[in-house]
Amino acid sequence: MIMYLRIIWIFFKIGLFTIGGGYAMLPLINSELVAYGLMTQLEVADIVAVSQMTPGPFAINAATFSGVRTLGIPGGIAATVAVALPSLIITTLLAKYFFKFEDNIIVRRAMWGIRPAVTGLIAAAAVIMAVPALFGADSLALLTWGSALKSIDLASVVIALATGVAILKFKVSPILMILLSGVAGVVLFGVLGL
Repeated sequence: MIMYLRIIWIFFKIGLFTIGGGYAMLPLINSELVAYGLMTQLEVADIVAVSQMTPGPFAINAATFSGVRTLGIPGGIAATVAVALPSLIITTLLAKYFFKFEDNIIVRRAMWGIRPAVTGLIAAAAVIMAVPALFGADSLALLTWGSALKSIDLASVVIALATGVAILKFKVSPILMILLSGVAGVVLFGVLGL
């Protein structure tokens, strides 16, 4: 029972402080689940990959997969409800009161401060994902310049760069890039054994 309460508390906090979309929750997932020893950083990266591939909101998928990974199906249900509950409460309150205060200078200035913080959270999520995906290290703390240069996975770097360029420069669909990257992974890592 204690573990279920811990998962509920962890994902309630994650749901409460995830501002800016699902990727902004990655630093929180990482710090909470890895800090409690419930997951490794590599497992968090795997959950992100699976959550990205499955339909539905990223935050819900990540919470569900994390909960199932740590406590089975009841843990998945508990984590999913816990991560969604703060949004339900806050959105209900905002829907009632936001339009009364949207022109308030304090509310506007608070939003100006929150926007750059969201950018930082998403950048941190990118680093959390990049370390195991591109360097094979379990965490950024374990990665040094020397070990990064020795352990860099060039095939993964090529897939990451090609995906980024295709989406940003050529406006290729992210869905198509996920599918093509999956095929590239099968060919490069499965068939060619890189």
